[in-house]
Amino acid sequence: MTQSFDLLVSGMTCDQCVRTIQSALDDVKGVVRSAVSYRDGKATVEAEDAVDGAALIQAVRAKGYGADLLDHNDTISAKQRESGTGRSVAGVVKRFFSSKPGIGDSQALKVVLIGSGSGAFAAAIEAANGGATVTMVESGTLGGTCVNIGCVPSKIMIRAAQLAHQQSHHPFAGLGKLAPRIDRPALVAQQQARVDELRHAKYENIIESNPAINLVRGRAQFVDAHSVEVTRADGRTERLRADRVLIAVGRSPNVSDVAGLAGTPFWTSTEALVAEHLPEHLIVQGASVVAVELAQAFLRLGSRVTLLARSTLLSKEDPAIGAGLQAALEAEGMRILLHTTIKGVRHDGGSFRVDLGAETLTGDHLLVATGRRPNTRGLGLDRAGVATDKEGAVIIDEHMRTSVSHIYAAGDCTNQPQYVYVAAAAGTRAALNMLGGDVALDLSSMPAVVFTDPQVATVGLTEAESRKRGLAVEARTLTLDNVPRALANFDTTGFIKLVAEQGAGRLVGAQILSAEAGEMIQSAALAIRNRMTVNEIAEQLFPYLTMVEGLKLCAQTFFKDVKQLSCCAG
Repeated sequence: MTQSFDLLVSGMTCDQCVRTIQSALDDVKGVVRSAVSYRDGKATVEAEDAVDGAALIQAVRAKGYGADLLDHNDTISAKQRESGTGRSVAGVVKRFFSSKPGIGDSQALKVVLIGSGSGAFAAAIEAANGGATVTMVESGTLGGTCVNIGCVPSKIMIRAAQLAHQQSHHPFAGLGKLAPRIDRPALVAQQQARVDELRHAKYENIIESNPAINLVRGRAQFVDAHSVEVTRADGRTERLRADRVLIAVGRSPNVSDVAGLAGTPFWTSTEALVAEHLPEHLIVQGASVVAVELAQAFLRLGSRVTLLARSTLLSKEDPAIGAGLQAALEAEGMRILLHTTIKGVRHDGGSFRVDLGAETLTGDHLLVATGRRPNTRGLGLDRAGVATDKEGAVIIDEHMRTSVSHIYAAGDCTNQPQYVYVAAAAGTRAALNMLGGDVALDLSSMPAVVFTDPQVATVGLTEAESRKRGLAVEARTLTLDNVPRALANFDTTGFIKLVAEQGAGRLVGAQILSAEAGEMIQSAALAIRNRMTVNEIAEQLFPYLTMVEGLKLCAQTFFKDVKQLSCCAG
């Protein structure tokens, strides 16, 4: 005997989502057949009598989508299908809450968000759309790190530095090479004008135009698990009572504990990005993302740069990435000292003296870029019972839940990867779960980019990580002198590396050091997400001449010698 189930499925955005969900349902033991409709936001399952509907829901949710059993008298109107509300977890919130004792109607749900960055705003918008009353608490500049002191200003500076470098270092015969004239104050003014523009358009305007989101200025602190006290600049306090709370307070630059550093006018990334004076000699402490990006930008704008790495460049990546990037930066004139620690720092009023033990460096500015720490001190998390790791990061699960069931967290202040798109995705999912959903954030195919030149872009597992997890893998590396577009650009610095399961050939990781690597990596991310094999990637049509064609060529190296192929050979 068999039985049938109808499920309301949320989060589908394309036909591939349909295939993913249908595959997940078919994998449930006892399922005879399933059919998923993206248009209707529904799944119909025929299964043996022993199958429990909860198992079907869990199978869908495990893939990052929302799921809820429909009664046979539940329908989704054509208007809902057209608007998309029939496919939103928020669309079933009212029914969910009505079945939960003591929660009441979703429109009465009070949500307090601590922070105003991308994670907080994503949550605010989703929660408000779901009928909740939202209060956002912010003690500083609206918008958080990315738009104000992170992604936006740094990428503007990096792009300007790249164009300055290309004026005097391009590879084309017949084009003159000119020493760029750098007007740093003008660059900073343009950069900050764009920052202000984006903050107003993407953050301030949303607050002003959405009556369901109330902004409270001040510093937040938990009184207990359901109460947050806000202290305003003038000392007045206000207590907020919440049904749900989201912690999204971000991170700040971590300053290393070096003798003599405190009290000197050193820079963090915040000061470096708006500095109108270009140092003659910039000393950079650090070797991760922020350090290498800003070090190269200042080098290309005309500063002499010495970078001090405690171990190697980008030490968490495949070793070939760090070695290749080091070679590229040194070719541009940067001095890089590996396995180096600072013994002490002195500032004489005009310059820094940095003691390395074996030598003492003198520079007019010192940039400390040694990571970032969570902004959780002073929040009173202990009074709410929220657990953190040893660095103070809020520990959350894949549903953005903390150790307290009604308190969620998102973004850089958590133990998740520190990327703005992860924060925004986490904020949206946290809000959906606050409203009664059960949506997970799958980071297994999360792409990451370092905006040096060449860029570093990665997704999935490295060869070493794969073997550490017990996977039998094989890897292939394709140098860029095998990529026609790189040859046409007269820029063959870098490589593409793919990691695949032995036998099956399923792609599990990609590491790229290349110009435009950030534009290439999403194709690899989609391939991993959809469990594609290197054979399937090799069979895809990639446009010629593009850098992303290098993924196809690298996939082909698993079973043929690409040096023996003609251009565009399939």
